[in-house]
Amino acid sequence: MSELYMMATISDRNQTRRFLAFYKEYGVTVALITFGKGTAASEILDSFGLEAAEKALMFSFVTDAEWPTIKRGLEKQIKIDIPGSGIAFIIPLSSIGGKKQLLFLTEGREFKKGEESTLKDTKYELLVVIANQGYTDMIMDAARDANAAGGTVIHAKGTGTEEAQKFLGVSIAVEKEMIFMVTRRENKNKIMKAIMDKAGTSSDARSIVFSLPVTETAGMRLIEDGDEFLT
Repeated sequence: MSELYMMATISDRNQTRRFLAFYKEYGVTVALITFGKGTAASEILDSFGLEAAEKALMFSFVTDAEWPTIKRGLEKQIKIDIPGSGIAFIIPLSSIGGKKQLLFLTEGREFKKGEESTLKDTKYELLVVIANQGYTDMIMDAARDANAAGGTVIHAKGTGTEEAQKFLGVSIAVEKEMIFMVTRRENKNKIMKAIMDKAGTSSDARSIVFSLPVTETAGMRLIEDGDEFLT
């Protein structure tokens, strides 16, 4: 049995191609890329001899067997331990919307899914939806029909178009939206099913959905009291 992780990599934007080439060498496709800006305080930047920079955030999916090798490569080849080189971290997936989506996320690599996440006693889960740009309303309408609260959307560039055609049988637009929703664990499956039924890979949204465990929350009191609260 294996565990599947979402791997997030944050680097200076001008290092994006270097990281993409590294991951390609290790057989891992970066599924999504989005951009942002570093916010470290000036005194912290000064202490490391750095300047505020545009950042790239890359999302990939790796197994627990693959991660140690990738980590060693990041340390030896990218020198990721040197301040300013970047950072990579992994988060275990709790569940995935369907078998085809699992094949897409793993790119067909050998993988036998074990139990849902090692974090089994979490009260909340973070649902992540990857979809074609412009279909947020369709996705959120489906989620709200299953009593989901509000979501947060970020824009991203997809790089897995060929893999989507191979494993999902559909083409997925390069322009993507990622939607993040925090929900009670007991509501997760119902919301995921609603999204897949109404905005899944057979719809124009071409949604892919998976969940990540949330260990602690703040600001969820109204939901805990039984009232859905949109943020």
